[in-house]
Amino acid sequence: MRLFHFSDDPNIREFVPQAVRTAVQRPAGSEWLNGALVWAIDEAHAPLYLFPRECPRILAWATGETTAKDRATWLGESPAGMTAWIEQAWRARFEATTIFRYELPRSSFEDVGDVGMWVSRSAVTPIEVREVRDLPVQLAACDVELRVVASLLPLKPIWQSSLHASGIRLRNVENWGHPGWPHSSGDRVAGT
Repeated sequence: MRLFHFSDDPNIREFVPQAVRTAVQRPAGSEWLNGALVWAIDEAHAPLYLFPRECPRILAWATGETTAKDRATWLGESPAGMTAWIEQAWRARFEATTIFRYELPRSSFEDVGDVGMWVSRSAVTPIEVREVRDLPVQLAACDVELRVVASLLPLKPIWQSSLHASGIRLRNVENWGHPGWPHSSGDRVAGT
């Protein structure tokens, strides 16, 4: 299994553990995840980070427990394995941004047990860095359908569905609310 970190900085020589910028309410026993860590994502979930760093987005996909009704309501007839939503205000930046994918050695990382996220409590030197351009094409190559919407707010109920939903940088959505775990009252799965 390969682990990655995505950044807009092409010159990172070493990843040093840092606390999250906006602390998230987490389940009891998981508060340490707000502390000083290096974060990585596994290859299967890397499409979650094929976006400008601060771009708020929601990604969802069907699981073995997903109902036909939820699939129809949220995914429609899409044959894609994953669906991503961003706001129209981010479209031009999304289409023009180049990001950098750092591959990280797995040795110091531990599995967080959620959506392919791994953390290291110690500094990590990357194995390699790769420039990633044309993010819409990259998403499509990963079997992700991109949907551009006026606002992500109407998608809040997706966490009450039987889909898996992940939200990233939702703190950047006007009127979204305080990040939590789950992200908002009643949510089953979320992120920041």
